[in-house]
Amino acid sequence: MQISLIITTYNRPDALLTVLKSVEGQKKLPDEVIIADDGSNEATRILIEDFSSKSKLKIIHSFQEDIGFRVARSRNRAISKANSEYIVMIDGDMILHKNFIYDHLRNSQIGYFVQGSRVLLTDKRTKDILESFKPISHFLESGLTNRKNAIHSDFLSKIFSVKKNLLRGIKTCNVAFFKVDCISVNGFNNEFEGWGKEDSEFFVRMMNKGINRKTLRFNAIQYHLWHTEANRGLLKKNEQLLNKTINENLDWCNIGINQFYEH
Repeated sequence: MQISLIITTYNRPDALLTVLKSVEGQKKLPDEVIIADDGSNEATRILIEDFSSKSKLKIIHSFQEDIGFRVARSRNRAISKANSEYIVMIDGDMILHKNFIYDHLRNSQIGYFVQGSRVLLTDKRTKDILESFKPISHFLESGLTNRKNAIHSDFLSKIFSVKKNLLRGIKTCNVAFFKVDCISVNGFNNEFEGWGKEDSEFFVRMMNKGINRKTLRFNAIQYHLWHTEANRGLLKKNEQLLNKTINENLDWCNIGINQFYEH
């Protein structure tokens, strides 16, 4: 099965470079890497072009104009360009364990999306990694604030991974799904602008459609580079959109990925 890895980014080329290096070190390489760029400046474009010219990875730069935080639309644009049947989605500040793609591939299952977790890195460890990239090799290393999530174990994963349709803990920084399932609910809702809840709303529609959640533990590990919190000025509006989807049991949004397939 072919895999498209989608990486969201906005004006953080140093982090994106580190993430791309971790993608190159995967046991199982993705068939393509699509960078969902929400309007970054020239520094990101130059980085992507330079990295692409030297890398064995197939990289597609999916760019949209910077007129505010529009990550839902940016993800839809990137997904519409994907040539693979399976989508793995991360953020541009997530360093990947060497088995990340391999773990997602072998945990894929028809009728499910797969939600992973993340390991949080301290500010100091983040600075060290950005200055001199070195993969994290052990869960006891310094600078990991929730190191339990850094334990890679197939045995523990079989025991603690669960299939349960909960809203809590849904994040697109570590998630995978079949492209056809995404299209069946019209992708992310482009009405979401500003930080927050666009990911929850998308997967609520997935679950309402009958596409269930599998929460993966101790596999598909990623390490989250530290950063300051995003502006939450539009969160209340986004929460209203989420609540509408929940209360009305919606499995479709009117303004979604279809905008990128219409002519």
